[in-house]
Amino acid sequence: MIAVQEVQTAAKAQMEPLIPYKRLTWWVLALPALLVVALITRRFYLLLLCHVMGGCLWTGADIFLGFILGPVWRHLEPGQRIAVQRRLVPNTFLYMPVLAITTGTAGWYVAHHDGFATIHSAIFPWIVAAGAVTLILTVVGLGLLLPTNLRMLNELRKPNPNPDLLRRWTFRTRWLALVQGLFQIVIMLVMAYLAIAP
Repeated sequence: MIAVQEVQTAAKAQMEPLIPYKRLTWWVLALPALLVVALITRRFYLLLLCHVMGGCLWTGADIFLGFILGPVWRHLEPGQRIAVQRRLVPNTFLYMPVLAITTGTAGWYVAHHDGFATIHSAIFPWIVAAGAVTLILTVVGLGLLLPTNLRMLNELRKPNPNPDLLRRWTFRTRWLALVQGLFQIVIMLVMAYLAIAP
């Protein structure tokens, strides 16, 4: 009975588009839309809100995936892992890139507005450090995690997903999520310093 349900679930997944546009709900686009409004209206408060909210959501998600879900993952049965992946991958596929791009973009405009994005600023090295960490997070997220998630999503749509491939990609994803979590801690330290910098 369970095998029949798994085949039916996979068949249904194959009929859906690879990129789950139907799961792109309003809240995923709310933050980038707010950023556009902030830039058009030149409202610094909205710009700062986008940066802080995006950073909190991005950091929270990375830390949750790297330090909470990662250890739990080791104790799941292969069938349970596939079931979780079938729901988790499509949802994070859209959510994480939107947060990465919105947070970094808003952060640059905040630094520029405050006059910190010039070489003459006393805290310019900290701005460069924040930019470097954000760049690393974005490259790891969009350049490594996103393609791996696409491969996993495509494999999970098959009636009989290859458990060895999924295991290898899951292992890579877990380590990349851990790297993301560690760099998120670094960016929090940098942001805390920038918040009190003269």
